[in-house]
Amino acid sequence: MSNSPSEYTPRPMSNRTTYALGALALVLIALIVVFAYRWGSREEAQVRNDGYGSVHDAAVTAALQSDGGVRLGHPEAPKTIEIYEDPMCPSCGTLETLYGQELAQKLDEGELAIRYRFVNFLDPKSSSGDYSTRAIAALQCVADTGSGVTYSKFHETLFTTRQPDEGSELSDDELLTIATESGATEPARECITSGARRGQVADQAAATLDDLTAALDGAAATPSVFDVATKIDVNEPDWVQQLGP
Repeated sequence: MSNSPSEYTPRPMSNRTTYALGALALVLIALIVVFAYRWGSREEAQVRNDGYGSVHDAAVTAALQSDGGVRLGHPEAPKTIEIYEDPMCPSCGTLETLYGQELAQKLDEGELAIRYRFVNFLDPKSSSGDYSTRAIAALQCVADTGSGVTYSKFHETLFTTRQPDEGSELSDDELLTIATESGATEPARECITSGARRGQVADQAAATLDDLTAALDGAAATPSVFDVATKIDVNEPDWVQQLGP
């Protein structure tokens, strides 16, 4: 069994009513296999660099960009990769669980920067219908204060130990608590409480999804990792080490 996260691909639900019962059974079996695979991937795969944690170096900065993305790393880092993700995407959580600590060390050492780009197509899978949007807005609030250590810890927590299952969510109070525990300053906490960035997120996430769809020739999926225009194969266990400076 592969030890790497599968991709989560957004697809519209079919409205056709001509499915045979046999075909429906096959679909249900396939879904069971997929979910079993994803659960097994998270539970059984080896976590890379386990024990390192999130970013340590205060010289690592977080920068909120005009398109809603967040750049995390030393300002002079020689390479920047892009990671497309949705806060509710289970495979994005698996990617962070398996490789987040390995990436954090690369960030601390100044070898790499990451540009996180967020989509919110899983909003309807949350109980409120807008969790992905609210979580992205909170991530932006924390990034806008500039601390890479705080942002890294907040991001790690939202995508690993506190990532909600589909059909549930974290409340605004819970997002605020996690941000505070991660070291968020008063301006960041006020930004989360007020929901100041939520109005921008929908448009930014839609534009980001368009970019991802174009980059993948029409088949958007998360997580997707790019080194410039080259999509990185995260099924290769050593992909982080192979990035180089």
